[in-house]
Amino acid sequence: MTTSAPIRAAALVRNTNETSIQIALSIDGGDLPQDTDPRLLEVVSTHASQSTKSQVIAISTGIGFLDHMLHALAKHAGWSMALNCKGDLHIDDHHTAEDCCLAVGAVFAKALGALTGVARFGYAYAPLDEALSRAVVDLSNRPYSVVDLGLKREMIGQLSTEMIPHCLQSFAQAARITLHVDCLRGDNDHHRAESAFKALAVAVR
Repeated sequence: MTTSAPIRAAALVRNTNETSIQIALSIDGGDLPQDTDPRLLEVVSTHASQSTKSQVIAISTGIGFLDHMLHALAKHAGWSMALNCKGDLHIDDHHTAEDCCLAVGAVFAKALGALTGVARFGYAYAPLDEALSRAVVDLSNRPYSVVDLGLKREMIGQLSTEMIPHCLQSFAQAARITLHVDCLRGDNDHHRAESAFKALAVAVR
């Protein structure tokens, strides 16, 4: 008698005074979990969505570049993920960016479940044209992060560059992992940031 592998998937709703977030994640791709919030099925985001036999991704945060980064994270990690956020963007991007990445970290930890049989350490390098980033992770239950991306611009699209390392730090905090991410070289801040998210994606596969 064979036993099927456990389904590593989870969904959650995160509401604060600043943001309302619905998120669903399947670490191994495929269909989203059965308890996915119906509002996620209404997400329309032409620049950060895809649907194939192996992955379903639909990201709508209200911040285009954040959508792009979270789509890259899900795609290259092999996840299926849907996320919808309504945040206080009339103030600025801080709460929305931070809370979305806290939600991604929390649902990742919930979907991963018990760490028995899971490789604890992972690392990866990911290039994007001239940029090259390295990510090292430890599924340690000891949330800690060191992120050095060397970004110089004030904004990329509608996302403050100061929020990009903070997004990675927020993910690590909520996922309860130790995370080191460094952009080793690169001239273009878009490329530096995206290579960092892709390195994280491959490191957690």
